[in-house]
Amino acid sequence: MKNNKENAGESFRKKVLSGIIYSLLITLIAEFFLVRNLLTAADYVHEAEPDNSAAAALSDFRVVAVLLLLLFGICLFATVFWFLQRKSFVYIDRISETMQTIAGGDLNAFVEVEGDDEFSGMAENLNLMTADIRDLMDREREAERSKNELITNIAHDLRTPLTSIIGYLEILTQKPDLPEETRTRYIEIAYTKSKKLQQLINDLFGFTKLSYGKISMRVSNIDLIKLLSQLLTEFYPNFEEAGLQYELESNVPALMITADPNLLARLFDNLVNNAIKYGAEGKRIRVKVHGTETQAEVRVINYGKVIPANELPLIFDKFYRVEQSRSSSTGGTGLGLAIAKNIVEMHGGNISVTSDLSGTSFIVVLPVHFDIDKEKFANAIDRS
Repeated sequence: MKNNKENAGESFRKKVLSGIIYSLLITLIAEFFLVRNLLTAADYVHEAEPDNSAAAALSDFRVVAVLLLLLFGICLFATVFWFLQRKSFVYIDRISETMQTIAGGDLNAFVEVEGDDEFSGMAENLNLMTADIRDLMDREREAERSKNELITNIAHDLRTPLTSIIGYLEILTQKPDLPEETRTRYIEIAYTKSKKLQQLINDLFGFTKLSYGKISMRVSNIDLIKLLSQLLTEFYPNFEEAGLQYELESNVPALMITADPNLLARLFDNLVNNAIKYGAEGKRIRVKVHGTETQAEVRVINYGKVIPANELPLIFDKFYRVEQSRSSSTGGTGLGLAIAKNIVEMHGGNISVTSDLSGTSFIVVLPVHFDIDKEKFANAIDRS
């Protein structure tokens, strides 16, 4: 980049110098012929016609004639130089007008890059600067929109269970003579809503920390097969309650990877919990692992309702819930899959989803050897 700027500056200096030389040569040639021919003609006329007053005056006042011719030469030099450099002058005016337009708030202003000198470099930098400002403003608008969306969704999701809790507690407080069975049921409902509220708050804190890099990763070597086996065993009561069977399949008996075990446990906890919520109709959940020397692929498959194709690209967005899942029995915080995506990306992997009549699969691909310092550097570059 520096060499390009130096070359452009050198090209412009050569262009100006050549313009000066050409202008000077033309002026000197014109002056030489004018002075020589004019004065020679005056002397000739004066000798041939001694009574010619004009020729006599010109011959007597040579200094004045030379000064007038010098003034003419200066004007001629300026005219020729302007003619040779007029494109540069016009280009400078266009750059100046564009800068004034940008200063007035029009970030769509653009100046065409012409040639290869300092002015073309200036125009290119001006266009890049304008594009960067537009991009920055777009990101700020998107951040503001996301913040407003976050606040709106938090307010809505906090208010819903909180309203139910307050309502049932008011009934219990104002009607002490309620039947014991009804009282117990209301207390259970208030407790369930309180747990849901607690889960929402935990998810919100977790998502915020993950999104803004406030969670420190503690990387170690872990057996992914063992971790998944333990996790599925812990979910056994949930499988029983939902009437589900589960299977863990792997092409290798053990798969050692470098990762944060707590974050991975949370990642697959969210995916399995999601499969239980929305796959109960399928009666079965499969977790398939395929390991190679460089990467580990984990598929969490449920056989519930098919997710519409138009909703698949949105499935990992925060607060997004598939329309068919917006019910009191399955509707969660809408942050589980967004948290899962953040955890996968923190480990330098990727996550995707497919859904058709053969099942809904959440596919996680993780590197076997994870370099946390390299990933932090890559994330810093992306944020900049």
